[in-house]
Amino acid sequence: MKKPVLVIMAAGMGSRYGGLKQMDPVGAHGEWILDYSLFDARRAGFERAVIIIKRENEKDFREVLGDRVSRHMRVDYAYQDIRDLPKGYELPEGRAKPWGTAHAVLSARNLVDAPFCAINADDFYGAQAFELCYRHLSQIQDDGDLCMVGYLLKNTLSERGYVARGVCELDENSRLKDITERTHIISTVDGPMMTEDMQTYTRLSPDTVVSMNMWGFPQAMMDRIEAGFPAFLDRALSANPKGAEYFLPFVVDEQLRAGKARVKVYTTPDRWYGVTYHDDKPLVCQALRDLAAAGQYPAPLWSEG
Repeated sequence: MKKPVLVIMAAGMGSRYGGLKQMDPVGAHGEWILDYSLFDARRAGFERAVIIIKRENEKDFREVLGDRVSRHMRVDYAYQDIRDLPKGYELPEGRAKPWGTAHAVLSARNLVDAPFCAINADDFYGAQAFELCYRHLSQIQDDGDLCMVGYLLKNTLSERGYVARGVCELDENSRLKDITERTHIISTVDGPMMTEDMQTYTRLSPDTVVSMNMWGFPQAMMDRIEAGFPAFLDRALSANPKGAEYFLPFVVDEQLRAGKARVKVYTTPDRWYGVTYHDDKPLVCQALRDLAAAGQYPAPLWSEG
């Protein structure tokens, strides 16, 4: 079996953040959050990464990130294009929004020839998450053998505003039974609260397991994502042609319900860091400096090897 590949979704714009946060330095020596993911992935065993970007950002990625990383692992680029649609489908008039995370992963279909781990470029996952995912993918059993690295909700919240999280329900064997996207979760003095209508709030356990979009897939999952895209478009083009998105959790859920997949959930106690809002950046910068001071990362990050 071929060695697992890391697939990184870096084509999205951060609307709440106010810019292309994937390229915003957070490390003491100008590192992006993406640098830390690549560094942790390489330590876990990944030797190749496919980064999904917008074609207009390729020069910056190659010049800045490529120079830092190329001595340590192979990096290829795929391009997410909203015009990349199945035969017989056309881009809806006025559509400017990308088609979502599943479509982003699909953009790499011609470059992925092995089991793969899919992550967001603007999330800091921590070293253990990559170790868990790489180990699972290296021992994958069959085309229905998926995994997810989950986080405790209390370790993923922002003090600056609301967040969206995939709330997971697990069985007694830590397999995923259900995942529900909750789009408005806030941190309060009484613990996490969620709302759907901005009026009624429901308390959530701080130890609720949530998805931060770190998935481990067999290579065949790429074909399943592609196969499900037309059905998604049929629904989207009639209901919400300008805004509907094809999300990875939706594809996983469909596979679960069809009995074609089982998802092992590995829960890490590590804190997730991200810059959902621009005011989150100083907190992330300090956290990464603290981790370097504790010896978990070299400074500069790519100074070793």
